Formats: sequence, C-alpha cells, structure tokens
Amino acid sequence: MEKIIVYGGNRLTGEVSVSGAKNAILPILAATVIGGNESTIFNVPDLRDVEVMEKILLALGCNIKRMDNMMWIDSKPLDQIKIPDELAREMRSSIILMGAMLSRCGEVIISYPGGCEIGPRPIDLHLKSLRELGAEIEESHGFIHCKTKGLKGAEIQLDYPSVGATENIILAAVKAKGITTIRNAAREPEIVDLQNYLNRAGAKISGAGTSIVIIEGVDKLRGVTHNTMPDRIVAGTYMVASAITQGEVILKNVIIDHLQAIIAKLREAGCLIYNDENSLKIIGPERINSIEMIQTLPYPGFPTDMQAQIMALLSIANGTSIISETVFENRFKHAEELMRMGANIKTFGKVAIIKGVKDLTGAKTAAKDLRGGACLVLAGLAAKGRTEIENVYHIERGYEDFHKILRGLGANIDMV
Repeated sequence: MEKIIVYGGNRLTGEVSVSGAKNAILPILAATVIGGNESTIFNVPDLRDVEVMEKILLALGCNIKRMDNMMWIDSKPLDQIKIPDELAREMRSSIILMGAMLSRCGEVIISYPGGCEIGPRPIDLHLKSLRELGAEIEESHGFIHCKTKGLKGAEIQLDYPSVGATENIILAAVKAKGITTIRNAAREPEIVDLQNYLNRAGAKISGAGTSIVIIEGVDKLRGVTHNTMPDRIVAGTYMVASAITQGEVILKNVIIDHLQAIIAKLREAGCLIYNDENSLKIIGPERINSIEMIQTLPYPGFPTDMQAQIMALLSIANGTSIISETVFENRFKHAEELMRMGANIKTFGKVAIIKGVKDLTGAKTAAKDLRGGACLVLAGLAAKGRTEIENVYHIERGYEDFHKILRGLGANIDMV
C-alpha cells in the first residue's frame, strides 16, 4: 500500500498549470454514450476516477483510445446495458450513467454507487426525476433496474439543487420527446461544461449555471471535440498549499469566476492574491488570520470540496475559526487526523471549532476520503518533522501527480 511522506517547513514557490476538472469530465464521459458516435475530449485529467469511468465505457462495448490528456471515445459499438458491479461500487459518479443509458438504450442496470464515505448521499432525487421523465424503476438486492418505452419532457422541481440529479436529468432529457424544465437546478460550473459539450453535439439546452435549465429534446447527436474546463478544487488546493507555507505560487489555466468564494476566504485569512484573465498569484502571510465563519454551500457558495483543505490552514491560524458543513453530514473525518498532528479542533455535528495552534507536528495519519487526504498533505507541508499519509488511493481519485507537482514547487515530499 503506497504512502505519502512529507517533511514540513519548505516554502512553496513556482508555477502550476491546473488540470481538467474531475467533476466535469465524468458526466461528459457518461454523455459520450448517448449519440452512438465519436467524441474527442481534451484536457482529460489522469485520475483514478477517470480510469474507472473508462473501464465502465469499455465494459459497455465502447472503443477508447487515450494519449496524454486526450481521450477518443467511439460509442457506436455499445452493446451492454449492465454497469459492472465492482466498477459502480468504486465510484459515486457512476450513477450519472443512468440518465445517459436510458437516453441511448432505454434500459440500464446499475448497483448502488460507492465512492468516499462522507455521509449519506441519497439518490432518491435522481430516481424521482427519472420517473417523472417516464422511466420505470425497480430496486432489489442492491441493484437499480431502469427502463422506458420512451422518455417524455417534464417539469421537474428539485427539492435540493443536487449536482448529480441535475446532470442525470439533462442526460436523460437530451433526446426525450418535448421540453424538460429543471427548477432549483444546481448551478455549478461543471454543469455549464456539460451543457457546452452536449450543445456542440447538437443538443438544445439553455440555462446551465442558473437555477432553471431548459432542455428541448432532439432526435440525434453528432460527434464532437471538446476541451474540459480546469478543476477549481485542484486550483483551490494549490492556493491553500501556497498560503499554508508562506509561499508564492502562480496558477495557470484557471477560471477566476469559479474561484471567487475561495479567493474571498483566503484574502480574509491574510493572503495576497493577484489575478489576470486566466491565471493568479497567491502569496501566503507570515501568520494566518482566523476566519470567524465559513459555511459550505452549493455553488456559488464556499465549496464543500474545499472544507478539509481550509481546515488544515485554519489549524495554524492566529485565533479561533468556525466551519459549518451544510452539504454532507459526515465530512469532518480529517479533523481527528489533524488532531494527531497537534491541531486543536472540536466538532459538534455539522460544526467544527478550530483554535489555531502555533505549530503542527508530523505524525502518522490516514486519508479517509479524497479531500481529507489532500488536507493531510497540506498540513504536512506546514508541520514540523515527518508526516506519513496512508490510503493514498483516495487522493489519486482527484489529484493528478499531486506529490510530484508539490515537489516541483519545493516541497520535501515523496510517495513510497
């Protein structure tokens, strides 16, 4: 089992070009099955989750070629309707294949998805919405069997702006008869990227990035070339890496609008941040300011996927900070690992109170989920002595060459 070893104390300096977004590429790869044609996707990150999605598409019968950060998918030969059980259980995002496969085949069998253990993430919204579009769904023995004689446009009001449910509805409605309107849709930039890909292929979708998305069904889609948007969470993680080491790091290939909530909180913590159109420089302060309150919220609020990383930063802040996690129930597992390193953190349900300490000290820790793993690496960069992080496979789900990029910025870090 691989581990990351960090010796803290090095100031990070240099440049990073941000890779394609994990949460954008996965729904786009699911969308490639709908048209039964060829797609060429650029800026594809080299991640464990992308690898799992690639294996699923191959198992369904697609042809795929990969070269560097380009992926070519031909979904014409697709001839299976069952998503392999062991692959679905590896990755939460496998669930978005339901909408895409219903659109293409009118039928799909999938097991309940896996992924990070960060609390219950029920798929009721997905199933309810697909039923409203005309899918018949049976659940038994851990499997979901969806089929339809033909999807029809519908007015769908989401109880919560779920990203996955919004994507699943879009994927199912693209070729449905008539018009589908999603109200209280998720507004994340990754949904805009999915809309851009599908519209390029001939879909008629408008409103992504707002709370109302309208999909007018079309008969067919054409082959397409698409460039994946940069990963705002990867960018945010390197911003915190610069902040926590009093560093000076330049990030290239970023969309500044996507980072505004993160930029605001890091400025509050005392960082200097300068930006132009698609790059930014972040300079970490000598001592981090505490932040009175951070509340995670759906986009454009502060992202839940940055909560762990900001907690690592606030653990050495000057004063007491409060984090309220409103998106996922069980997302403070990294707090107990930070406490092994000397952090002073108390959690009460969905609230964490972080009293900053002067120094963290290296310790043996274990990643419990993807972003919690990144948080421990960041804490290790600032800690005195040697930090060991186990369960590195969590980190590899969402960060490409994480330890190599940090080493390139001057960190004393290795994977063994």
